[in-house]
Amino acid sequence: MGAVAELAGVTRRAVYLHFASRAELVAELFDYVSDAEGLAESTRAVWASPDAVAALEEWAAHLARFHPRVLPMTRAAERLHRSDPDAAAHRERYLREQLAACRRLADWLDREGRLAPGWTAETAADMLFALISTDLLERLLGERRWSGSRLARHLTLLLRSTFVAEDAR
Repeated sequence: MGAVAELAGVTRRAVYLHFASRAELVAELFDYVSDAEGLAESTRAVWASPDAVAALEEWAAHLARFHPRVLPMTRAAERLHRSDPDAAAHRERYLREQLAACRRLADWLDREGRLAPGWTAETAADMLFALISTDLLERLLGERRWSGSRLARHLTLLLRSTFVAEDAR
């Protein structure tokens, strides 16, 4: 908290007047960045889709649209979670939220009878969750220099060909 106060040009006491703990500061910072980068708007397009397949396609667009913008913050939480309980708590929160969204999407595909053979809603949710990996995004966007639109296009192709039953494609 001292480093935060110093960087902000205020006293440590001033920081504690606004945030009771580092955990609260980390959570508020992530919420602020998520709001500023449009998380609600980005996911709204997923859940407003007319059917599960369209939602899956919009999910790919959401991942390519939103996650690269918060990659530095996500990477910091990934780096610190083993040694910092506040970063670990924050990481657990956003992982829970991501998994819940993946379960919602997989359940939707299953309810509509569009989930590809070999998948259950649970295994599809787990795989969708794994595909949000920070490493995957960094490798494609950073190391392979993919554009956001290329990432969206190929994620859509991957998700449709993997999770959507052939007759629903």
